[in-house]
Amino acid sequence: MADEIEQPVRDLYFGRDDAEEDFTNGLLRKGFQRTLAYDAALEGRKSLVIGRKGAGKSAIWAQLARGGVHPGPTAPIAPDETAGDEIRRFDLQGLMSDTAKSLIWRYLFAVQAARHVVTHAPHGHGHTLRLPATVRALRDFLKENGEDAEARLADRLKRGSSRLQSATLSLKMFGFEIGLQTGQPGQTDGAPEPAASEGASAMRQLEALEAGVMAALDTLGCAAHGHPPLLVLVDQLENVWRDDADSHALVTGLLLAMKHAARTYDSAVRCVLFIRSDIYDALNFVDGDKFRSDEMRITWTERALRELALARAAASLGREDLSHDELWGSVFPRVVRGEQTADYLTSRCLPRPRDVIQFLNICRDTAWERGHPTVRESDVLAATKRFSLWKLEDLAREYNVGFPFLRQVFGLFEHGAHYVHREDLEARFTEIRPALHETYAAYTETLNARAVIQSLFAIGFLGVRRGDGVAYAGSTSLPVQPYEDELHIHPCFRPALHCTGETAPSTRLRHDSRVPVGASPQHARSTMLRSVAASDVGFSRNHDERWRDEMENVGLRLLRHLARSGLPGGARHDVATALTTTLIAADRTTNNSARDAEAALRTAIDLLLTLATRLTADGHGSEPVTLRLSDEARILEGLLGGSVGRAGSDSLG
Repeated sequence: MADEIEQPVRDLYFGRDDAEEDFTNGLLRKGFQRTLAYDAALEGRKSLVIGRKGAGKSAIWAQLARGGVHPGPTAPIAPDETAGDEIRRFDLQGLMSDTAKSLIWRYLFAVQAARHVVTHAPHGHGHTLRLPATVRALRDFLKENGEDAEARLADRLKRGSSRLQSATLSLKMFGFEIGLQTGQPGQTDGAPEPAASEGASAMRQLEALEAGVMAALDTLGCAAHGHPPLLVLVDQLENVWRDDADSHALVTGLLLAMKHAARTYDSAVRCVLFIRSDIYDALNFVDGDKFRSDEMRITWTERALRELALARAAASLGREDLSHDELWGSVFPRVVRGEQTADYLTSRCLPRPRDVIQFLNICRDTAWERGHPTVRESDVLAATKRFSLWKLEDLAREYNVGFPFLRQVFGLFEHGAHYVHREDLEARFTEIRPALHETYAAYTETLNARAVIQSLFAIGFLGVRRGDGVAYAGSTSLPVQPYEDELHIHPCFRPALHCTGETAPSTRLRHDSRVPVGASPQHARSTMLRSVAASDVGFSRNHDERWRDEMENVGLRLLRHLARSGLPGGARHDVATALTTTLIAADRTTNNSARDAEAALRTAIDLLLTLATRLTADGHGSEPVTLRLSDEARILEGLLGGSVGRAGSDSLG
């Protein structure tokens, strides 16, 4: 053993931070750690894999998508900002926002399924000379609609959006046509009927396409032959998430589309979504309870993280027989400051693979920079400070969308003890609150000490004394209760904040609030609990800010409808000018109170209804944009009725 790992630091490596890069150039293939979430997704028992940033959801996605572990085909989908913007802009007259966005996701799934069937038929069923008619119909659909070749996701979404909105998908190979004047399927003669809405036309097109896919699958008899399903894997929604109404509709629409796909394609197509917990828990739609049985939340125990470290160390050193004793005794020191090294490292990380990988790598790099053949205690101690600085900055970035003032809040804990009494923290926050309210005026309604404490606990920065230990939120946990006063900074962040000092007995604290809150004994173990929702993290912006944002979004949506409308040029110009002046270019600096915002909102509602009435009187009542004006007025009225922040939301029937 001594000869084999005499210079382990030279080859020691624990992988890359990014899952895709780690799969291609790192250790994800050799050092992948199977988890319950991975098995549940692979076996089809769960379709929603939920975890914090760095918890390993993208590693599961990459392994399933490219690891060859699924016996059937896979279709990985990872939207970037361009693709996200295409979905965000997609809307249909006659449908609420998330229902409309579910249709573009359904289109994407149907195209993936059609491409799979056309490729699968010759190889999986021996149809090399002549394809069945139903499969030929899918092949013709893909060719005539430009979906037969590989394409960027954004380009595929752009094509699909345009054709669904304009009812121009070529579907004649399925015996289906959209009447150009009436919007009625298959109607080519007779008296014209009122045109269908954009939403109704898009739904009919999708139903025809999905029926074509199912007809081909039935013809091939894939289920009877025991062929594995197409596995559609969606990840990296954080790249398109902005915590606005369109983002909520984008994700909710995806969930609706996944439910629809499960009903439509049965066992032939399975969809799995990998989503960050703060995004999923922020969603608020009526039928969210219908997805409970589909959920699988990623949690990591200290034992699992140690197994991950061992697997990756063994892979990098080429030592399949590497033991824990060798890793934590020969490669790393056995103890650090009197604590078992494995315990020392895992207690100073948030419980997720990325943190452990980064900590181990920086220990290795520090030893290599110092010319040490193995990792020494001094290397681990030096790495601890660097790692802590990284993680403090990473935490601020991770929650920048819902907690933009997190860096300023961290300043409350610098150069102090690593524990604080609730009253002391509230007093410190009171001192900086006026400055925060001035800098972040959009958050004054919710930016208070109690909300800050709850959020700091939910993101894992603070823990709370419970019983004989300190409880930190892992993926989820019971929130801080009003009677709980001992707050502890997680050991991960203490070096970066220069938090030192002896711990005080907790019994003193309960009788003397002037004494810092007592901590657990030096080597007491922390308890990772599991029920704080990520929706506890972050702060809602003030009502007036959200109202103005939604007014602007309504104006932009209507301008997109207007651009594809059949209105005469003069009418189109007049409507565009009114929308731009009242909804989009409204001056926020002069109308900055809640009362001003409500008045502006009522003015916008009146404008939309007036424009709809005027267009109807001019003979344009059946134009989709006219109907959309009334739809959007109802959405804005919903804001005044209390549906703030989720305008345009819809639910499953």
